[in-house]
Amino acid sequence: MSISFHSQLSQFALDDEQKLRQWITAVAKIHHKEVANIAYLFCDDEYILSANRQYLQHDTYTDIITFDYCVADTLSGDILISIDRVSDNANQFGVAFTDELHRVIIHGILHLVGFADKTDQQASIMRTMEDQALKLWELV
Repeated sequence: MSISFHSQLSQFALDDEQKLRQWITAVAKIHHKEVANIAYLFCDDEYILSANRQYLQHDTYTDIITFDYCVADTLSGDILISIDRVSDNANQFGVAFTDELHRVIIHGILHLVGFADKTDQQASIMRTMEDQALKLWELV
């Protein structure tokens, strides 16, 4: 099992990588999945916009892009997270930056587990799954 965290930003660092790894693994297990290799890259808006254009042909800013390399019940993927978007969203929704960051971190895992968010119904289910996972954060 490998969960790695990387940053394109010199001023960004995670507080508790080990707890994050335990939490991500616990959420995967709840969904009957095993973590193989997940790499997070924390970046700025321009970096994620460039990746969005290059790999997905989308010309928009986003908070997260999840590249899924899963096989059966084994989770593998690369997850890009824009710290600029996370910060703006935290301000917009009136939540702490860390809380919004955790929501986005687990959002990527939920995509790898198999949840989508393209329709309103899917987005509602995704939000419920995020909320459940965030409750687990306090127990890890």
